[in-house]
Amino acid sequence: MRSNRRRALLALSIPISAAIALSGCTSGPSSSPASTAKETLTLGMTADITGWDPSNQPAYQNYPMEAIWDTLIRCDANGKPTPGLATSWKISDDQRTLSATLRTGQKFSDGTPADSAAVKATFDYAANSGAGSARYKGLKVEAPDATHVSITWPTANPLIVLNTCNVAITTPKVLATKSFTTPVGSGPYTLDKSGTTQGSVYSFSKNNAYWDAKDYPYKKLVVKVITSDTAVLNALKTGQIDGSLITTSTVNQAKSSAGVKIYTLKGPETTRLLITDHLGKVIPALGNVDVRRAMNMVFDKQAIADKLYLGNAAPASQIFKPGSDAYIAGMKDPYPYDVAKAKALMKQAGYEKGFTLTIPVIANTGVDQLMPYVTQQLGLINIKVEQKALSGPNMYNDLLGGKYPVPLWPLGNYGESLQDIYDYVLQGGIWNVEHQPDATVDGLWKTITMTSGDARTKAEQQINTYITDQAWFVPMAYPNSFYAYSSKITVQPTSDYAGLNPQLQNFK
Repeated sequence: MRSNRRRALLALSIPISAAIALSGCTSGPSSSPASTAKETLTLGMTADITGWDPSNQPAYQNYPMEAIWDTLIRCDANGKPTPGLATSWKISDDQRTLSATLRTGQKFSDGTPADSAAVKATFDYAANSGAGSARYKGLKVEAPDATHVSITWPTANPLIVLNTCNVAITTPKVLATKSFTTPVGSGPYTLDKSGTTQGSVYSFSKNNAYWDAKDYPYKKLVVKVITSDTAVLNALKTGQIDGSLITTSTVNQAKSSAGVKIYTLKGPETTRLLITDHLGKVIPALGNVDVRRAMNMVFDKQAIADKLYLGNAAPASQIFKPGSDAYIAGMKDPYPYDVAKAKALMKQAGYEKGFTLTIPVIANTGVDQLMPYVTQQLGLINIKVEQKALSGPNMYNDLLGGKYPVPLWPLGNYGESLQDIYDYVLQGGIWNVEHQPDATVDGLWKTITMTSGDARTKAEQQINTYITDQAWFVPMAYPNSFYAYSSKITVQPTSDYAGLNPQLQNFK
């Protein structure tokens, strides 16, 4: 990634990675109906799921999650609500309560009804469990009868729709017993345990009683965990899988392979460091804005885009998606690549001798391959980077638990930039891992919750200006991602509002 002296690293290619939350818009695949006699859809997944706890499911390429669980409402590609388990809904004028009417006749895979009691139990559980629990703290859920439910946030929530779309509904019994060995859901597929090997392959059978079964034409779904770039490409070429995300290292080979098509997802994320210890409570040096600014100035963003991402990225100087309300078009990069000035800022701040910074890493997410360059560049200003490998079922909770105040992650950019602010900037945001208060951000968010239109957009851009000036992030690049798929199937434009990958209903 970045600077004129990391020539060896500039030959690297970065996998476009996973996350707990993500981003959008795209170009490419056919939207015409497919005609295929195949009864089985086999997809690759470049990172394994962490188990069957519905509150601990990353949204990125998580086809098992989409297969098993339904949600109260769905969000379309623009983040707007569409029917799910609920057939209709209403949001209160104060933006605190979503009231929904549920469809009747839906059952979970254990035969119990998918009713309002299950919705209540699931949202109550979400408020106290999993990496995203901060989004649901203080919820009050009421289920006056089997087909009606209301969910009330403690304060005005402009993101009430998006937050509701993210919750996978399961049974009260599963949640009470925390029995997550076998998933219980009411989604379009059920798990076929005989064809499943945890960590390797997951098999599913179609749930013909699912309310939207017509949108899922395949009788069988198989998801294979393939973490090697080369193995993914070979599996595509030989027909072992019908589709998978691929990386910049293999995209050119895939383009030249017979029977393989490419769907390009344009800049759906920003590679960044998140400097969440703004007050310096964990690492005192990070409380100094000059240190944070110096950390920005040691990265050559154009080199990152051109060399590390092989031209499949654009340099980034702000964290928001181009075209979103918070994005400021024409903003000049406030921290152009300048190692000498970065060193001067460190000296001015009193940290010329540097400090030690531990950065968490999860294998096969792209972060592990970014680390050598990040380590090298921060070393130029005497910041010694120590890498901490995270693994196992709690790795995302560990990543977001606050022990590591500067995560490195290619995080998704939402088309609705309010979600970026909510997740990455606000004190309670799941990626603002130290959860430190800031009066300026709080005041602008209050304006956002009380306004709409131009006034809200102005407040969003003021937040962007403020966090850029305060160097809360080190944005590096907007990398493209690529989905390769067999010419025997059709992949419709993604309906994922985060835009990170096609969803199950997009395969025809």
